[in-house]
Amino acid sequence: MGQGQQERVATSLSGAVSEEISASLAPVDAELERRYPGDPGTRQPVHTVYVPGDAFAAGTIRSWGDQALAALDEHAPDAAAFASALGLDEALAEDVYGRVRAKLEREPVEDLRVDFEDGYGNRPDAEEDETAARAARLIAEAYRNGTAAPYMGIRMKCMEVAVRDRGIRTLDIFLTGLMEAGGLPAGLVLTLPKVTYAEQVTAMARLLDAFEKTHGLEPGRIGFEIQIETSQAILAADGTATVARMIQAAEGRATGLHYGTFDYSACLGVSAAHQAGDHPAADHAKAVMQVAAAGTGVRVSDGSTNVLPVGPTEKVHAAWRLHYGLTRRALARAYYQGWDMHPGHLPTRYAAVFAFYREGFEQAAARLARYAGRTGGDVMDEPATAKALSSYLLRGLDCGALDVAEVARLSGLDRAGLEGFAAPRRGDLTASAQ
Repeated sequence: MGQGQQERVATSLSGAVSEEISASLAPVDAELERRYPGDPGTRQPVHTVYVPGDAFAAGTIRSWGDQALAALDEHAPDAAAFASALGLDEALAEDVYGRVRAKLEREPVEDLRVDFEDGYGNRPDAEEDETAARAARLIAEAYRNGTAAPYMGIRMKCMEVAVRDRGIRTLDIFLTGLMEAGGLPAGLVLTLPKVTYAEQVTAMARLLDAFEKTHGLEPGRIGFEIQIETSQAILAADGTATVARMIQAAEGRATGLHYGTFDYSACLGVSAAHQAGDHPAADHAKAVMQVAAAGTGVRVSDGSTNVLPVGPTEKVHAAWRLHYGLTRRALARAYYQGWDMHPGHLPTRYAAVFAFYREGFEQAAARLARYAGRTGGDVMDEPATAKALSSYLLRGLDCGALDVAEVARLSGLDRAGLEGFAAPRRGDLTASAQ
């Protein structure tokens, strides 16, 4: 065979067969593209803090950070004390403790929701009107002066008949206030609680569509989180997974599924003493949420603990250990976000998150470097694993657990390189390995 000539490869099927199959699957291709666009690739906050509407003020975020630092000063004044209280690996203690304190000084809250639901209750209409308008003013001002959390918004009342009109009015006042103050901030997040039927999600999507049209905004500009707090949100009367239908009912606007620990547990009859994120009922609900959200671009968030780290040091340490353990447990199960109810939860939220990424990043970076360089190792990684490794490193960078320089040194990749491995969707994974 002459140089440059290729050996003939025998086939049996004509090109028309492939074309016919492709034509028959075109609707499926379009459906996959619409329903499963993949992760948006944006930063996901490690937690959501909610503050009752009447308690939210211009200095709330800084106050939470200062209270968390004061709790460390009183109950864990150095790395050794903190590590002892949590059972944290001594090899990580100094680094994690230093990063926690720096985080509380620099960015104590990653995501804040001004609450008009359970944490606020039912108030006279005039009072809630003013509180919603004030929340809009304060959030707009925070984004202007650089004191805002990366993500901020409100949790409105639900779509059930008793409070529906009130919830719609509060949302309207809040969004209108933001528009009058200069427009919707990039970090705007809205939470719709106590969703039971997919039709309630559709109603929320239509409400936001009407607001966008009124103000000439780009269609789909405003997204929202769906809070899963009822049994019917997991399993419908016909036996189907309601939460999967809710994602589609949002018409592309759903950004997250947030588990409501206490309402959901109570709905199933779990006694108050056993309502927690590690209860089997909670594990089942979150597993269904996770599978329903996979590939859709909708993120899943764990709930919270209501055990507050207050009182004498012994009691604070016990609450810290509980919160730290629950957070680590959630991270291992790929729930990268949760809810925090008290400033005293911030030290253990960040300690758990930072330890999770610090203890595994060297191995993850080395595996990714071998994969990118096609060199050997004791694990044969596939493109899907490279995607998971790079996503892990990116999440660590986003929250402050990892530094760009150390990740680049060990992985050989800058952020753009990491995003390249994290971005491929299902059909592109094999191609990314070439």
